[in-house]
Amino acid sequence: MDPQQTTTPELSELLEGRQRILVTGGAGFIGGAVVRRLLRESTATVFNVDKMSYASDLSSIEGVLKEAGQASEDRHHLLKVDLTDAEALAAAVRQADPDLVMHLAAESHVDRSIEGPGDFIASNVTGTFHLLQAIRGHWDRLSDERKKQFRLHHISTDEVFGSLGDVGRFSETTPYDPRSPYSASKAASDHLVSAWHHTYGLPVVLTNCSNNYGPWQFPEKLIPVVILKAVAGEPIPLYGDGANVRDWLYVEDHVDALLLAATKGGLGHSYCIGGYGERTNKQVVEAICHLLDKLIPSKSAHSSLITPVTDRPGHDRRYAIDPTKISEELGWTSSHSFEKGLKSTVKWFLKNHSWCKKVRERANYQGSRLGIAGHGLLQAQNS
Repeated sequence: MDPQQTTTPELSELLEGRQRILVTGGAGFIGGAVVRRLLRESTATVFNVDKMSYASDLSSIEGVLKEAGQASEDRHHLLKVDLTDAEALAAAVRQADPDLVMHLAAESHVDRSIEGPGDFIASNVTGTFHLLQAIRGHWDRLSDERKKQFRLHHISTDEVFGSLGDVGRFSETTPYDPRSPYSASKAASDHLVSAWHHTYGLPVVLTNCSNNYGPWQFPEKLIPVVILKAVAGEPIPLYGDGANVRDWLYVEDHVDALLLAATKGGLGHSYCIGGYGERTNKQVVEAICHLLDKLIPSKSAHSSLITPVTDRPGHDRRYAIDPTKISEELGWTSSHSFEKGLKSTVKWFLKNHSWCKKVRERANYQGSRLGIAGHGLLQAQNS
C-alpha cells in the first residue's frame, strides 16, 4: 500500500482546550519534533522534561521560538530532570500541572544497550515506573472536570514484538517477544503502563512505532551515519548480509499519529504506527548512495564505500507494521513515501553538517561502531 495524503485535524481541535502539556524526552529526536509542532500550531505551554543526555539537543526548538519572536521561557519550559530521580520528577510534574503527558524519554539505541544494558533498565523501566507514580498522584489531585480530559500517552517501539519471518506484520495483538536489552526494557515499560491503567484506572494510551528517520536525528542511527560517512569518504558499515528489514516512518508523519492517538485514542488501547516503508538495510544504504551521487557527484559511486561488517548480536531479521487500527479508528495515514522522506532527509543533513559536527563533538561520538561487545561474550561461552 502506498502512503496517501491525509488531512489531520487542526492541533487546537485535537487538544480540546488542553493548555499544559508535559513531554518527556522533548530534547530528543521524536520528542523534539512533537515539541516543535506544539509550539508552532497551538497556544499550549510545553513542559519539557529531559535529562539532557548525549543525544539531547534544543537547537530545533530554539529555532522555532526565535521564528515566533518568543522568549524561551514564554511557552517552553525545560525541566532538566532524570526520570530515575523520583523526587525531582514528582516536583516537575507538580510544576507542570499537565492536562496531557506524552512520554517519549527513553534510551533507544540497540547497539548502546548491548554495551551498557543497565542504563536502559534504569531509564526505560525504573524511569517509567517513577513517572507513572508521579502522574498517578497528579491525576488523583485533579478536579473531576480536568480528570475527564487528562491523558498519559506512552510512546514505544515495534521492537518489543521481536522478529518476523518473510511474511506477516506486527499488530496490536502480536505477542511480545523482545530480543535486545533495549527492546526488553521498552516491553517492560509498556507492561507497566498497561498495568497502571487496569489497576489504578490511569487514563493511558500506548503506541508502538516503526523506525523513524528525518531531520535533527542524532547521528548514531543508520540513515545519518550512512550520509555522514559517505560525505566524508569513509567506509559505510553494513551489518551482516544487509538483508535485515525495517519499516521506515518519516518523523513528521509519526508526530501526526502521536497527536491523534494522544487526544483521540481509546483509553487503555494501543496503536501500531507504520508507513508501509519496508526496506532491507542494504536497500536503504544503496538508496542514500544513489541520492548522494546526484546531489554531490564524486569520481567514484558512493556505493563503492559500502563495507560489510560483522552482524549485531541478536539482530532481528525483519520488522513490519500493520497500521490498520490507527488508520480505521483515527483516520491516520502516512503522507511521505520512503523516497520522498529520504530525499528530504539527505538534503537536510547535507545542509546541516555543522550541527552534526557540534552534537557529535559534544557527545564525544565520532561515528565509531558500538554494540559489538556481545560477540566476544558469545564466543567465550561457545568455546
